[in-house]
Amino acid sequence: MCRTYNTIGSLTTLKSHLEYNNIHDFKSLKEVIDFQSSYPTFRQQLISTHEKLIEQEKNMLNIDLQQIDTTIDIQKQQVEKRLISEIDALKQQLTFSTNDVSTNLFQKLTKNFIQWNYKRKLRHKERNFDIEVIKSINKLVDIRQVKNKRYQFITSQFNAALEESSQTALSEIERKKSVIDRSSSFIYGALGEQKVVKTLADLSDEYFLINDFAVSFSPAIYNRQENDYIKSIQIDHLLVAPSGIFTIETKNWSEKSLENLILRSPVQQIKRTSFVLFKLLNNQMSNFPLRLEKHHWGDKKISIKNLIVLINTKPKEEFQHVKILTLNELLGYINYFKPTFSSIETQRIAEFLLKINDQKTIETK
Repeated sequence: MCRTYNTIGSLTTLKSHLEYNNIHDFKSLKEVIDFQSSYPTFRQQLISTHEKLIEQEKNMLNIDLQQIDTTIDIQKQQVEKRLISEIDALKQQLTFSTNDVSTNLFQKLTKNFIQWNYKRKLRHKERNFDIEVIKSINKLVDIRQVKNKRYQFITSQFNAALEESSQTALSEIERKKSVIDRSSSFIYGALGEQKVVKTLADLSDEYFLINDFAVSFSPAIYNRQENDYIKSIQIDHLLVAPSGIFTIETKNWSEKSLENLILRSPVQQIKRTSFVLFKLLNNQMSNFPLRLEKHHWGDKKISIKNLIVLINTKPKEEFQHVKILTLNELLGYINYFKPTFSSIETQRIAEFLLKINDQKTIETK
């Protein structure tokens, strides 16, 4: 199996885009695509879940209301019983004090004061009887009013209650769908790149695949032939093979996209990468020695073959310095070339390019 390094570029970009938008639910490209394609089902499942939650809340409120009514009745009975008992005790005490015979003036005055006090307490208890009962159940009544209001709302306006309950969750799932829809180019790109990686995986372990090869240069490299200042390069795949290096740019484009003049030409992109790789491999910009085995005729040439792999369809035209292939043609084209490097040399070239990739920025002065 081909030795593979780095995550594919489109997938990295997609993950960064989702994380930037505070979306961390998806662990793979498949999960993103499944969410996108099954969005109507997920949305309906969410609504169904909240329908069940609202129905459960309604049933629980009904039970709560019955329990509160029972508690209120018990509380009222207990308070009424206590107040009646206190009133009866005061009446008995008043009767007892009335029957008491006083022998002197001081005793008579004391008796009159005690009777007056009993009568005062009795009047207060009788006058505030209902107030005391109501006061004892006030908190329960307040709780019942809140629960009953919610119960009546759910019963009479179920859809409004459902919308209120599911609004936050629906807004979030709709936001995720919107962000993912805007990421369609990354998704299509990642799908195409995954297919290329899967196809190249069938090669032997003498092949090295570096995904998302990217390097910057300070200052920019000048390509005199194209009159182009190159600040950075990025290529979807670099395949280091016993027959040389294959630069591979993957495009999961439709036929309409092929005709779109706005989309950047992958031919120009891959030619820029090839130019820079040539300079790197000839040790003109890197501090890493390549250490290839010497041939008695001279230094070996590391051939660079530029490929653009189209997943769906490819143009009829041919282009200079770049081979346009479909996915099905890819392995056949790579296997066509005979090995010119040993396994050790191939590995050294791969390690050289991996070090370049890890370095990220190369000082060109």
